[in-house]
Amino acid sequence: MSARLRILITGFGPFPGAPFNPTQALVARLKRLRRPALGDVEIIGHIFHVTYATVDRELPLLLAKHRPQALLMFGLAGRTAHLRVETRARNAVTTLWPDADRTRVRKGSILSDADARMFGPHTAKLLRAAVGTGINARASRDAGSYLCNYLSWRAIEAVNKGDGLRVASFVHIPLLSRDGASRRKGSPRITLEDLVDAGEAMLLEIVRLTRQAARTS
Repeated sequence: MSARLRILITGFGPFPGAPFNPTQALVARLKRLRRPALGDVEIIGHIFHVTYATVDRELPLLLAKHRPQALLMFGLAGRTAHLRVETRARNAVTTLWPDADRTRVRKGSILSDADARMFGPHTAKLLRAAVGTGINARASRDAGSYLCNYLSWRAIEAVNKGDGLRVASFVHIPLLSRDGASRRKGSPRITLEDLVDAGEAMLLEIVRLTRQAARTS
């Protein structure tokens, strides 16, 4: 592995039912981080248009162009009040909800006769890093059946190919108002600053885990 570590951080744009997607602001903030521990780390940020075709087209292009060793993905879970570190991708695609281009899939699975795919034991360490910042964060076994789950599936596929991508993780964040405050009434307020702190902690853990994976390979 080259001396300069490359981390690809992704989010999503708006989609039907979510005209504002706070993952865009979070990715922008994490991309601008300047820390001694990140001095030799190149952070690449990317926002996916919320369509299946976009993920299938752009993820392979991003991996080929930037050759990242780690992938940290964020998505919006508008009905969840806490941060969710996903542990797996389900072999499921919703046939009910169209993507941002109004494309509706006709098959309810990604592959025929395939089980769920696991991200790996490193998700527990990312969760611990996030919780250490004081944010309400929990592990999740259900990334849904929309684009977040679909991207997770494709990312795990890319790791399993062994072409240089060593670690991938997906994190769901709650819906924020445009000023960065939590919009869920009656729940602890998670702000954009809280998410940036948790995102930074998980990013630093990703860096540590990726370097460890490189040493043991």
